[in-house]
Amino acid sequence: MTDGRAGQPFADRTAWARNLRTPLREFLRTETGGAVVLLVATLAALAWANADASSYERVWETRLSVRFGDAGLAQDLREWVNGGLMTVFFFVVGLEARREFDMGELRDRRRFALPLAAGVGGMVVPVAVYLAFNAGGPAVHGWGVAMSTDTAFALGVLALVGRSFPVRLRTYLLTATVVDDVIALVVIAIVYSGDVALPPLLLGAGILAVTVLVRAFGVRQIGVYVVLGVAAWAAVQSAGVEPVVVGLVMGLLTYAHPAARDDLERATEVFRLFREQPTPEFARSARTGVAAAISPNERLQLVIHPWASYVIVPLFALANAGITISAEFLGRAFTSPLTLGIVAGYVAGKPVGIVGASWLVTRVSRGRLRPPVGWAAVGGGGAIAGIGFTVALLIATLSFTGARLEEAKIGVLSAALCATVVTWVVVRATALLPPRLRLRAMVGTAQSIIDLAAPVDPDRDHIRGPARAPVTVVEYGDFECPYCGQAESVIRELLTDHGDVRYVWRHLPLNDIHPQAQLAAEAAEAAAGQGRFWEMHDLLLDRQDELAPKDLVRHAGDLGLDADRFRADLRRHNGAGRIAEDVDSADLSGVSGTPTFFINGRRHVGAYDIATLSAAVRGARKRAAVKSRG
Repeated sequence: MTDGRAGQPFADRTAWARNLRTPLREFLRTETGGAVVLLVATLAALAWANADASSYERVWETRLSVRFGDAGLAQDLREWVNGGLMTVFFFVVGLEARREFDMGELRDRRRFALPLAAGVGGMVVPVAVYLAFNAGGPAVHGWGVAMSTDTAFALGVLALVGRSFPVRLRTYLLTATVVDDVIALVVIAIVYSGDVALPPLLLGAGILAVTVLVRAFGVRQIGVYVVLGVAAWAAVQSAGVEPVVVGLVMGLLTYAHPAARDDLERATEVFRLFREQPTPEFARSARTGVAAAISPNERLQLVIHPWASYVIVPLFALANAGITISAEFLGRAFTSPLTLGIVAGYVAGKPVGIVGASWLVTRVSRGRLRPPVGWAAVGGGGAIAGIGFTVALLIATLSFTGARLEEAKIGVLSAALCATVVTWVVVRATALLPPRLRLRAMVGTAQSIIDLAAPVDPDRDHIRGPARAPVTVVEYGDFECPYCGQAESVIRELLTDHGDVRYVWRHLPLNDIHPQAQLAAEAAEAAAGQGRFWEMHDLLLDRQDELAPKDLVRHAGDLGLDADRFRADLRRHNGAGRIAEDVDSADLSGVSGTPTFFINGRRHVGAYDIATLSAAVRGARKRAAVKSRG
């Protein structure tokens, strides 16, 4: 069912854009801004410490206590930031790790081996480098300082200096550094905690077990989990274990899932009840129903992630990055095995560990597992992973005091600067490669995850464009959906600008909110029976306020169809079975709303304005070109 009009000019071009938020897109956007705020906080800490070191230390050593009757906890302000607020930061890390397992690249469990190996390699090699500098020395126990990448800072800087790298590199780096963060917190809990008191530790473990049971019983009230989390944090803190690990565990327990069509239909129903009777009770039900359609993971990320990136992590930097710098101090630090081990571990060990582990898994699996990007991009990601700010400073404060702590801090800061420069060099060097080699080095040859459950069938699907096009765009749409109507002009422009794209329309009438959508889809199928599907498709989306039965019959007459046959097809619902097949395939592909696009089988997540869709098509074309060249 191929329409040969793909090369013909389309009218009604538009620059319309709808900014759709997605977890990964929002995560990366937040990290870019958060990296700038973190840098400002770091510079502020350095300026403050060098302007008035006594004032800087006096403020952060201020004692704060919280008491409930005879029980209480007293710590200085820096400890409250490091052990208290940073728990929230690691909760966000846990949320993102869980989202990757449930909805991201790691939902295909076979793909977990590669980022797991990259994360482990990116920790083991830097630690080995650090130990090579400090073996037998007084700083040997601080090996954990050279271990962990600052995910937030690294992704933010990568967005600034590595714009030419594919977006999938950020996803790969994110999954690898999630492994990094998890292992780092386990190391903190086991190696860098003080004397452990067993009773409160068991109490904390018991509270976390209760949390699992509460979740299993379907309790959704966030307040319940806040109380359990605070109680577990207090118990673990009393046990002498670094309590930030509680944040990670709570995040990992917070599941993520796409909005299901059944949940959306229930939300529509409770909102309709509120529309009919706008009472406080129905208002509460509507709020609850809408919130329940979105997974707790995504709701919490939306609320907490900006606070973690823009407040908590910068505050941590302000509390810990202050160093009094002098020529004498720099001379001592940059001849110290402690500082040199940290810098060499991050700047050299990180890229060697990440790239080496990725290459080893690729070879051992005989190419079945390979990075989702090219090796130049993997090298750039390994280089930027040498930014080990947050966790590195946290472990440094647990490992050292006095002069050694200052040397460790300057090593961490210097490594972040050097890693940024090395990444920029990799970007520039890659840009000098011949075009074909550069494309392969950036994009790679890995198979993409296919999200489209039902492959395109030329003998069944409605297709517009070249039959053997390298890029296929599939849209699940609803003729009454206003966003589908707006997207249609974008699709027309896309097909005009890209002659090597084929476009497939599949039906997904949202009958709970669009009462005319089902019959409109059946009208399109009735027109298809007379060889005029695309003409009816265009007309229905152009006249979305004219979808009543009499309007559909009039449209058929305007197109010159056999009116009696058209009316008979509508009356018998001859197209209903075909539409049901499309709806079933949408359910299997996790589609719950319209319009939803798939590009070469992979779900398009994000805005669908012409610039965004064109960029996605260009990326798919590049991957197809690399794949075809073998």
